Formats: sequence, structure tokens, C-alpha cells
Amino acid sequence: MIKKLASTLNRVGINGFLLGLFAAILLAWLFPFAGSNQSPVPWKPIINVGIGLVFFLYGVKLDPVQLMSGLKNWKLHVLIQLTTFVLFPMIVLAILPFMTWVDKDFQMGITYLSVLPSTVSASVVMVSIAQGNIPGAIFNASISSLLGVIITPAWMGILADSADIEMDFLPTLGELSVKVLLPVILGIIAHRWLYPKIEKHLSALKYIDQTVIMIIVFTSFAQSFSQDIFSPYKMSVLFEVGATMLGLFFLVWTVIEVLCRLLGFSWEDRVTALFCGSKKSLVQGVVIGKVIFPDPAILGLVLLPLMLYHIQQLIAGSIIASRFSKKI
Repeated sequence: MIKKLASTLNRVGINGFLLGLFAAILLAWLFPFAGSNQSPVPWKPIINVGIGLVFFLYGVKLDPVQLMSGLKNWKLHVLIQLTTFVLFPMIVLAILPFMTWVDKDFQMGITYLSVLPSTVSASVVMVSIAQGNIPGAIFNASISSLLGVIITPAWMGILADSADIEMDFLPTLGELSVKVLLPVILGIIAHRWLYPKIEKHLSALKYIDQTVIMIIVFTSFAQSFSQDIFSPYKMSVLFEVGATMLGLFFLVWTVIEVLCRLLGFSWEDRVTALFCGSKKSLVQGVVIGKVIFPDPAILGLVLLPLMLYHIQQLIAGSIIASRFSKKI
């Protein structure tokens, strides 16, 4: 049982990548100057090039034919996208005023988390383990990532006044289009001739994504530590936010389960809706957050709830997927 669970966790990248994230935060705490705005290392251009490369490769991996064939099961797609971009944010906005135990400085991060797109790789892997609708998972996770470039900043633009942040939607959308959408489109165009050449190296290419994310996390937290942003908070605050994120995951999971039963979904579609609808993308969250929250110190605060949610969605999702696989 332990070996099987460890293998499952490893398949979704919970070991190396998460350890890398913790290492990035530790290094930021030990050497804050190295990742701060005053560092001689040109972090900004490095990160911009890295982001472009990540999303170009993401586009290369997308199969346009497969995406088009996935349009048939429209009820499943509508439920997942509405859950991701409407239901999830509405649940958070409804319960956030009652989360008095969560420090106000982290409530912005929870709000931001709620409007993010679904993650791709983890959702597809877990749906596969649980014997769900894999083509449906691939389609929805991919479309969610593309829609998030528009919908996430649109949501944050609506919430900007109440959240006490300054954000102009059109400039933000323009910047995200150049950094994210354009590389994805170029990657899709290059799919036919480039994908066969990189297919056997896909397992190694994931390290590019992970390295870019770890660099952004390192620089964001380094700037936060250099400005003593986290000094007013006790360790208990971290556990409170973490417990809240776990509770939020299971709350959304339960709501999706109820909706799937009411709609009479098959087991395969139900599994796909549960895993895709409850996930939030750390990659998109970091990249979009870099644009919406240009101050790295503030970005560190915003990313903390997302990172805790990401860790727990992988652990909880892996355990559930393993159990689901035994029911088939």
C-alpha cells in the first residue's frame, strides 16, 4: 500500500518538484539579497524568457486534432469550466467574510487562487489513475489554461477595488497575451513538425517548467524576506491557512460530486469533473500573478495560499485517485 501510494505521488511530481519549491523558499530565506531587486543577477529577463519557453513548449504538446475531437461531450466541458471560473470563485467570495481566523493579508491570495484555471498534468494523471475520461480531462485542462489568461485577470479587475489593488484589465491582458498566449499559439503552429522530435524527451522537458517556477518562487519570497514581509506572522498562521486550503478543496469537491449526481454523469465523466474542477494551476498562478502583482514582496504573500493548496490537492487527489482505481 505504501509503495503504491509513493509511486502514485511520484507520478504527479509531488516529490522532486515540491521539495524544489521548499528549497527555493529556504534559499530565499537564507540569501534574500541574491533574489531581491537589488541582486546583480538579471532575474527579470531570465524569468520572461523562461515563461515564453514554458508556454511555447506547452503549445507544442497540444494536439489541435485531439482538442477538436473533445468538443462532443459538451455537458462535461460546461460543468468543469463553470466550476473552475464561476462556482469556485463564488464559493470563496461567499465564505471568505466568515473566515475570521485567516489573516486579511492572505485573503487576497485565497481570492486569487479561486479564479485561477485548472492544472493540466496533475489532472490528467489523476483521471488516468482513477479510470476516468482521459480525452475529456486533456481537453478541459488545456482549454482551462487558455481561458485563464483572459478570465483570471478579468475577475481580478472586477475585484480590484474591494481588494485594494491597482490593476488595469486591458494592459494586463495585453502583457499576458504576449507572455502566454502568443508562445502557446506559436507552439500549436509548430506542433506538427516539432512534436515528433521532442516526444521522446517530454519527461525531461518538465524540468524546464519546474525550474522557471522555482526561480519565480525564489525571487518573490527573497524580496518578501528582504523587506521583512513575513516577520509579523507566527508559524500558527501558516497552519491556519493550510488547514483552510484543505477544507476549501474538500468543499469544492463535495459540491462537484453533488452536481455530477444530479446531472446523471457516468463514472468516467464524474471522475473527470471532480479532478479537473477542483484543481488550480500553480504554473498559471505564478505566471499571471507576476503580471497582476508586479511587486515581488506582495506576490510572495499572494502565492502562499496557492502553494499550500497545490501541495494538498496533489496529496489528497493522489490518495483519492488510488482508492478510485480499486473500485473499477
